[in-house]
Amino acid sequence: MAMLGPRVWFSVRQGLSRGLSRNVGGWASGEGRKVDIAGIYPAVTTPFTATAEVDYGKLEENLHKLGNIPFRGFLVQGSNGEFPYLTSSERLEVVSRARQAMPKDKLLLAGSGCESTQATVEMTVSMAQVGADAALVVTPSYFRGQMSSAALIHHYTKVTRIGLMVHKTKRQDFQVLAGSAGFLLASYAVGAVGGVCALANVLGAQVCQLERLCLTGQWEDARKLQLRLIEPNTAVTRRFGISGLKKTMDWFGYYGGPCRAPLQELSPAEEEALHLAFTSNGWL
Repeated sequence: MAMLGPRVWFSVRQGLSRGLSRNVGGWASGEGRKVDIAGIYPAVTTPFTATAEVDYGKLEENLHKLGNIPFRGFLVQGSNGEFPYLTSSERLEVVSRARQAMPKDKLLLAGSGCESTQATVEMTVSMAQVGADAALVVTPSYFRGQMSSAALIHHYTKVTRIGLMVHKTKRQDFQVLAGSAGFLLASYAVGAVGGVCALANVLGAQVCQLERLCLTGQWEDARKLQLRLIEPNTAVTRRFGISGLKKTMDWFGYYGGPCRAPLQELSPAEEEALHLAFTSNGWL
């Protein structure tokens, strides 16, 4: 999935059926029903209290509000979920609470990647058991110099044995999600079926509107809307990161709150620049 960077999607919950009751080998060999992942997914943040504890109540509140927007589902425990800073039990509890708070017809995608293959397999299985429909598996990177093609093939082969890999090699079965709202229009133009977008946490209706315009061929209107989303998207991703996204969520009526250390709050100057990125495009 080039547009999502060095990550791979797997359908896990159908193959594992939460309780691992189905024949895993059959799913790993590609039998059974594939998951259609087409649509928009907010890359959900993990709320923290002032004492840096995970605030599961605020997570549920945010998901209830986001549930009124026509998303295909939600991604939890991706980069915007600050997953490297959570314990294993916290990561699983976030997935479990999210599944309970979400509308039943929405897909729950969960980041299950760990540095070791064994830990990734165990985390993926556990996340499926508590409600994840599909897993986003980040590439191991701590020993980056040793992550050869052979090492990564071995890693992902082990992970795929526990579920059905969504992205098969047949062209007609291949689905791509854009990893940013900043190039969503361009992604649809070349065949993407949706996107995982940090900006959808605050401008979810507008990102879904862009999706509809692209799917119905209203490219001029889509172009105008896309242009208004580029600067805010850059602000809550590359420019100011998760701290900027959470601050913006506070402005838009969601709970953003603090990040977990060592991530820091924005400076007054950064906050002013962030606000300008939204006001100058008519969003605040």
